[in-house]
Amino acid sequence: MLARCLISKAVIDGWGLFGYPLSLSFPRTRESRLLSPYWIPVFTGMTTLRFVKCFACGALAWQWLSRTSLKDFVMLKRTHNCGQLRLNDAGTKVALAGWVHSYRDHGNLVFIDLRDREGLTQIVFDPDTQPDAHKLARTARCEWVMAAEGVVQPRSEGMENPKLATGEIEIAVEHLEILNVAKTPPFEIDSADKTGEELRLVNRYIDLRRPEMQNKLRTRHRVTTLVRDYFDRLGFWEIETPMLAKSTPEGARDFLVPSRLTKNCFYALPQSPQLFKQILMVSGVDKYFQIVRCFRDEDPRADRQAEFTQIDVEMSFVDSNDVIDVHSNMVAQIWKRILDIDVALPIRRMSYKESMADYGTDRPDLRFDMKLKDICDLAKQSTFKVFTSTIEKGGVVKGLCAAGGEKYSRSDIEKTLTSFVGDYGAKGLAWSKVKSEDGKISLLGGFAKFFSEDLQRQLIERFEAKDGDLLLFVADSEGAANKALAPLRCKLARDLELYDPASFEFVWIMDFPLFEWNAEQGRYDSLHHPFTSPTEEDLDKLETDPGNICSQAYDIVVNGSEIGGGSVRIHDPKVQQKVFDLLNISREQAKQRFGFFLKALEYGAPPHGGIAFGLDRIVMLLAGTENIRDVIAFPKTQRGQCLLTDAPSEVDARQLDELNLRMQRHSHVIEQETDEQK
Repeated sequence: MLARCLISKAVIDGWGLFGYPLSLSFPRTRESRLLSPYWIPVFTGMTTLRFVKCFACGALAWQWLSRTSLKDFVMLKRTHNCGQLRLNDAGTKVALAGWVHSYRDHGNLVFIDLRDREGLTQIVFDPDTQPDAHKLARTARCEWVMAAEGVVQPRSEGMENPKLATGEIEIAVEHLEILNVAKTPPFEIDSADKTGEELRLVNRYIDLRRPEMQNKLRTRHRVTTLVRDYFDRLGFWEIETPMLAKSTPEGARDFLVPSRLTKNCFYALPQSPQLFKQILMVSGVDKYFQIVRCFRDEDPRADRQAEFTQIDVEMSFVDSNDVIDVHSNMVAQIWKRILDIDVALPIRRMSYKESMADYGTDRPDLRFDMKLKDICDLAKQSTFKVFTSTIEKGGVVKGLCAAGGEKYSRSDIEKTLTSFVGDYGAKGLAWSKVKSEDGKISLLGGFAKFFSEDLQRQLIERFEAKDGDLLLFVADSEGAANKALAPLRCKLARDLELYDPASFEFVWIMDFPLFEWNAEQGRYDSLHHPFTSPTEEDLDKLETDPGNICSQAYDIVVNGSEIGGGSVRIHDPKVQQKVFDLLNISREQAKQRFGFFLKALEYGAPPHGGIAFGLDRIVMLLAGTENIRDVIAFPKTQRGQCLLTDAPSEVDARQLDELNLRMQRHSHVIEQETDEQK
């Protein structure tokens, strides 16, 4: 390296005598940039001794250069990416760079598939025309990094690869550079989908090289770019909000960050920018958005991470229809640009009550028609004690009809399906199959013997059941029945292939209750958050009937997954205080938790509303995966660990001392040292 620096210095000083602008005359190295100026005027301030020295050094350098190619000075720079070249590029001299995806040595010719994020290109080495490059190519192995220069040529007839965009051409390599060698990877790129997720996460840098993962990262980038461009056109400003903020409990546990400068005090990482974006509306910003990291200390699952990304939006002087229209168009543009799918506008709307009654959830999958139905009026006329006793206790009997469900055997129903709903708290699963004999349709098996012919007929008519269908019921409280039947509905549709997995069905869920009753603590809880505004027509119920107040909240759901949710906010301090009173949040507690925000409301807050979309979930749906970790570059496991970096990890005692913190083990060590000193 030192010799290279000195030679570069000599060449530059020698050529500088003649006033050459070096940036034009010589491909400069990193060392030349550090050691010399761009221009050295002729003889300016130069002594005779310096002239002789520079001339001699320059002469030596020229002699060395006569035996050395300029390619030894600089890396071969690519002219195209590995997914770009086509048949009409034949005859063009190009340079590519990337990783060795596969290697084939046919004894004479050597073929390498060179890969970068844009695709694969086959490069070929012929010992008769380029023996040096051929010799070097035979040393290469998978995942080595190389650059190759050569001429584009059509592949031999019959050797085209229709699976590759570049499958009609290859590069006849004239010059090859090995830029880096690689150890044998812990798993093959092509078979990574058969490799355990833990091993892939430990070696995430290898996993991310896979074309599937590169496409998911590209999709995520395209979505964020579309979002930013969309909101910019509509006059929104992207504004960052703090990462270190005050702990304001919003349902999930906060991630706490100890302060070094303020002893015994903590910041909280934001669960969302909720209060800050409302303060921006009070500040007159009018239209805000942000693609922001959020943190909730809750157990991860397939579609949720403790660390996630939101598309966060707030607007002033709007009602719920304004917010819904803006974001329906955003969703439609994303699906059109990414998947070329036309989302029908306006997107369908459904009330919370209808969604819970027909689908048992506020996140219904509408790709198939399998509505839940209440049969209490029929069940109480039967002799089935499981049904009748549940109804007498104030419960419900609710069920569904699975088209073509006769494929499930009695064992499948009583073991697999019953066990499935048991995981969601159901005590059992009643069933009966629909059969047609001699033109007469009736129920067979299960609870059928407890229903008269007339009750069976009414039950079949209610579900519009046909021969070969399966009726399934849960008898419990309405909440418990919905909790079990909603996921069962989705499982049956998936098993019976009742929908096209590539289709998308969108719906806005509206008219949520403002509160839900917390029986354990004997008080109301916010169904969304305590800053959600009641509907205008229900404001009077804050004093008289809080359990039946509708909120101005809205969620957007696609294929059973909530991708966004928001509301019109409370902008009147008096209404906000009434809501706090109903939530049993005292004035002192409200001041301690939200004092800075409540103070802002007193200085003229405009009517405003907003929404937050889960970017990770959107990309997950667009990419066709059911695992959110697939669309996050460096995700956490189900236990919240980063296997790549081994986080979270222990820190040393000095760091804890600076933060005035003690761990239990750390405290024991300190006590032991104190005892020894005594």
